[in-house]
Amino acid sequence: MEDDAPVIYGLEFQARALTPQTAETDAIRFLVGTQSLRYDNQIHIIDFDDENNIINKNVLLHQVGEIWHISTSPADKGVLATCYNKTSDTKVMTCAAVWRMPKELESGSHESPDDSSSNTQTLELLCHLDNTAHGNMACVMWEPMGDGKKIISLADNNVLLWDLEESSAKAVLSSSAALEGKGQLKFTSGRWSPHHNCTQIATANDTTVRGWDIRSMRQIYCIENAHGQLVRDLDFNPNKQYYLASCGDDCKVKFWDTRNVTEPVKTLEEHSHWVWNVRYNHSHDQLILTGSSDSRVILSNMVSISSEPFGHMVDDDELSDQEDQHQEEKIKEPLQDSVIATYEEHEDSVYAVEWSSADPWLFASLSYDGRLVINRVPRALKYHILL
Repeated sequence: MEDDAPVIYGLEFQARALTPQTAETDAIRFLVGTQSLRYDNQIHIIDFDDENNIINKNVLLHQVGEIWHISTSPADKGVLATCYNKTSDTKVMTCAAVWRMPKELESGSHESPDDSSSNTQTLELLCHLDNTAHGNMACVMWEPMGDGKKIISLADNNVLLWDLEESSAKAVLSSSAALEGKGQLKFTSGRWSPHHNCTQIATANDTTVRGWDIRSMRQIYCIENAHGQLVRDLDFNPNKQYYLASCGDDCKVKFWDTRNVTEPVKTLEEHSHWVWNVRYNHSHDQLILTGSSDSRVILSNMVSISSEPFGHMVDDDELSDQEDQHQEEKIKEPLQDSVIATYEEHEDSVYAVEWSSADPWLFASLSYDGRLVINRVPRALKYHILL
């Protein structure tokens, strides 16, 4: 049974960190990290059983501090990284570490855990990403197509490339670069491009978006004043190698062609407050998800700048003459961009939106009050894209 109704899961704690389990391509699975100052923090492993429309969860203890960012290995279902706050002598540092979850939780299960097994388990620390010399960690990015051995972390104004060795139990800093300039420069977020043999990343700091070649650790493009205020998030189009989306505190989502960064290709102005997150759908790059402090999640159809701007190409043999003529007319007209749906199940700032890595029509959103909502692309649109 497929139903468009949302499925809602509430955590007892506040939360802002969400990721799909990237290496899991069969089961629908997300990880959520909590932010509690009073209790031990947790990682909730959320398995969604779409046949029965129910959520199964397992909880892992993350005792080192509140989680600001979470990401998973593209190659190993059991491995993840977190950025978390650590307090020492009245000073708060944001650190990063790589962890392994217990073996029996590594792959998505569709059995509801019985009460005896839902006892909280702990994560195994594989290694710290040592940032004592580099400052506070903003995020950790895994090489998208890689074997899970290369990661980049952004710490204050530093880009750090790490090699994970000895089955990820050791992180060796292989190269780094620093932002130069006036003032206290700090990265807010970054994204590793899946194109160009995974040799490029994009970073956001203040109102600027920069591209880097990680072989030389040099800047390859710079979009100054990409947004009127702080840039919060970035994402690359998975199918068009020069296309990048950004969002920020000016309530806008912008789409760039990194070969010509003077003007955005498109701008979306649908949110009424800071936009925290922008995500391209992995399979159908016209579908764009955004989450904002206006408590809304918006699904947009940016078909004019997608890899199929004129719709789905149809095989000529399948068409009669009349249809053929109609199809040709349709092909000349690019399809219109539009907002498909606005989701209002949240009552607090939506800090994260993510597509499932197993089901391209399904996504999760997380608001600060600990509410996780799982939604589907409306069925009518799904069939329109597929047929």
